[in-house]
Amino acid sequence: MIISSPSDYRAAAQKRLPPFLFHYIDGGAYAEKTLRRNVDDLADVALRQRVLKDMSQLDTSIELFGEKLSIPVALSPVGLTGMYAQRGEVQAAHAADKKGIPFCMSTVSVCPIEEVAPKLGRPMWFQLYVLKDRGFMKNALERAQAAGCSALVFTVDMPVPGARYRDAHSGMSGPNAAMRRYWQAVTHPHWAWNVGVHGKPHDLGNISKYMGKAVGLEDYMGYLGANFDPSISWKDLEWIREFWKGPMLIKGILDPEDAKDAVRFGADGIIVSNHGGRQLDGVLSSARALPAIADAVKGQIKILADSGVRNGLDVVRMLALGADCTMIGRAFIYALAAAGQDGVSHVLDLFEKEMRVAMTLTSVNKVADITPDLLVQSA
Repeated sequence: MIISSPSDYRAAAQKRLPPFLFHYIDGGAYAEKTLRRNVDDLADVALRQRVLKDMSQLDTSIELFGEKLSIPVALSPVGLTGMYAQRGEVQAAHAADKKGIPFCMSTVSVCPIEEVAPKLGRPMWFQLYVLKDRGFMKNALERAQAAGCSALVFTVDMPVPGARYRDAHSGMSGPNAAMRRYWQAVTHPHWAWNVGVHGKPHDLGNISKYMGKAVGLEDYMGYLGANFDPSISWKDLEWIREFWKGPMLIKGILDPEDAKDAVRFGADGIIVSNHGGRQLDGVLSSARALPAIADAVKGQIKILADSGVRNGLDVVRMLALGADCTMIGRAFIYALAAAGQDGVSHVLDLFEKEMRVAMTLTSVNKVADITPDLLVQSA
């Protein structure tokens, strides 16, 4: 299969993965309208083309929280990354490290913090949910800090899990799920050999470390469903703000008032995100929500954005809409599933090349110049 663009990796991943894993990463909540809007609304953002401005000196790098990033992209926290390739968190983190951008580990990763962080040349980020089990939260924060994680990403748009109907149809959940997953695995021999056999242990590494026993895929939905906390409020984050010594980002912001609350709370950054369309279907796409949020808090707090970013042109669009940096999830997971670390490295190189084309043809030679001035009204 010829891979010439980031989108090609989706088809390659679908071919290689058991359906329960492909549809878990590919799907969204309810009728998946927000999932589609994330991509479509961003693709509809029109840019102002300018020419003959001498673009021979072009710089895609930024500085974020005291670190230099080669491109304004970070790898989003994605649960079960280690099920998409052998010890997938390690492979993805190495690719990000090599590119000079942050990798953010999910609370519900397969590999534990201690397996990934010491092998990297730059500190990784760590993502945490507010869970009823506050003992786990404290343990995870202590371990992340001890491992040198430089930033904490706090996901707040998941007080309850979204209704992801694809999972019941695919075998991730629902009747006879374990049997269906086993059959799918044996009928996808490359994945079965690479991940099923050589990617063990298949447990939730961070939770298993805390529990003192393996917490596997069969416990994944049950553990999360029982531990998400619908009583979450800003006061529940205060002890974490006091404990965590580095930058703290609030992920899951879609409303300007919530962005203002994050500034008042003392967060260092927000991530404009609808969880990739996996939580509340029908909400605004990140691209639609971002400009009003930027108008409200730009300059007071760092603004990152995810959900719908599939290529380097999308990165430029998000920056023009008001983001300081972007995050990608599905784009790197598809590449990881298809070709491991090399796939993630390749897709990040494609993102940079696409950014360079977009910057050249909009006549901006540095990321700071990607502003709303680049936007035009499309027909």
